[in-house]
Amino acid sequence: MEAFLVSTLAVAVGEIGDKTQLLALVLAARFRRPVPIALGILFATLANHTLAALAGEWIRAALGPDQLRWAIGVSFLAVALWALKPDKMEKEPATAGRLGVFMVTLVAFFLVEIGDKTQVATVVLAARFNELAAVVAGTTLGMLIANVPVVYLGGAAAPRIPFRFVRGVAAAIFAALGLASLLGFEIL
Repeated sequence: MEAFLVSTLAVAVGEIGDKTQLLALVLAARFRRPVPIALGILFATLANHTLAALAGEWIRAALGPDQLRWAIGVSFLAVALWALKPDKMEKEPATAGRLGVFMVTLVAFFLVEIGDKTQVATVVLAARFNELAAVVAGTTLGMLIANVPVVYLGGAAAPRIPFRFVRGVAAAIFAALGLASLLGFEIL
């Protein structure tokens, strides 16, 4: 349960203001079809974060306990610094065309999430916890908590969200996780 809760909180907060959240906003504004967009986000995140969690499990198996502790601690601190940097969308997704809104969302979300801080966080969380399903479920729920309201509320709520403050909170959470790991605390 702990892996699920930590994963959900870390990703839900870390995702706010992220480029995938901006993508959700763009898709919602462009297509105005929240159900297929939300489903595309769900399935893209499940696929992407399952692969990330498998990589985390591989890392856990490949490293000794001390190496793993340092790798996790340093990785969380790096994600904390990364969380402070605002994301921007490089370009908008193409029109739905023959693929449909679900497939455009699925492909765009999967690709944009590659190498993203929440994907890296998923790798680190899976390396930390020995519970792949709980980590994937938690990180996926965190993504949905952060993105589905954006899909349904669209641009109305975006100007009211204090992104700088939220990025600071996300950075603090990741930094606390990193320091706890480096210091050998078992609070996770």
